[in-house]
Amino acid sequence: MLSYEEVADPVPGADEVLIRVEAISVEGGDLLNRRIVPLPHSPHIVGYSTAGTVIAVGEHVTDLRVGQRVSAFGETGSHAELRVVRPDHCWVLPDGLDAAAACVPVAFGTAYEALFERAAVTTSSTVLVQGVAGGVGFAAVQLAAKAGARVIGTGSNRQQLDALRRLGLHDGIDYTTEDVRRRVLDLTDGVGADLVVDPVGGPMTQELILAMREGGTINFVGGSAGQPLIDPVTLAMGDRTMKGFMLSKIFHTPRVRASLTDIFRRVAEGDLEVLVDRTFPLADAADAHRYAEQRGRLGRVVMTP
Repeated sequence: MLSYEEVADPVPGADEVLIRVEAISVEGGDLLNRRIVPLPHSPHIVGYSTAGTVIAVGEHVTDLRVGQRVSAFGETGSHAELRVVRPDHCWVLPDGLDAAAACVPVAFGTAYEALFERAAVTTSSTVLVQGVAGGVGFAAVQLAAKAGARVIGTGSNRQQLDALRRLGLHDGIDYTTEDVRRRVLDLTDGVGADLVVDPVGGPMTQELILAMREGGTINFVGGSAGQPLIDPVTLAMGDRTMKGFMLSKIFHTPRVRASLTDIFRRVAEGDLEVLVDRTFPLADAADAHRYAEQRGRLGRVVMTP
């Protein structure tokens, strides 16, 4: 259970920076960790992604300075007014970016990695995205469409799917009323998708595998609906590949940092869009998490201190 309490202010170490938080993105990982990961201690501040202003730097930090606005990621600590993070998990924000910048690293970084680093999406690709109304989903739709791919997406209602057409979604499938595998095969003349991006998991993953072409790839990048339930025989019989990764383990690498720096530029220039469904005050974090767990949203849930 989440509770809103006063705790001691964090103090940055020699290799850390202190950020005054302006916005907090409620990530799928935040929801999963709250439900299934034991607390390391109490009180414990949960949360991944924030945007804010650097107000102190450790003595060994040379690439950030006080006063810079940044988007930052950490395994814990986002649900607070102040947080400490590593400088190689921060991105200096271009002018003009607002609080939605908190939503960029996990969503767009994961989508970019799945589409272009763990796969090779081109203008000839057909990409199937599970859960297009979520953070990774709406990011993957835009990035794939901008690369010239055909994008098919699943959502929980027709309103979500129709709204995402302006961001590049070509075909939408309401998984609550339609057979996803059959619809994908119908849309692709029986061939199937080249690549599946699955940030949802659960029983639907098996249907996504069967909606791929022979030799296709599924990138599993999250489990908001639980552990994926799959029959590995269907992978082997279709010469299909299933991959998975956690971006949190490679945020610090030069390659990922460079790709996200470019994504922030594109967001600032209006080439990519961050969708925010609703904003809550931090004091109402429990309500924000409950809302984020509901179906029917379009975009991220954000909190402000």
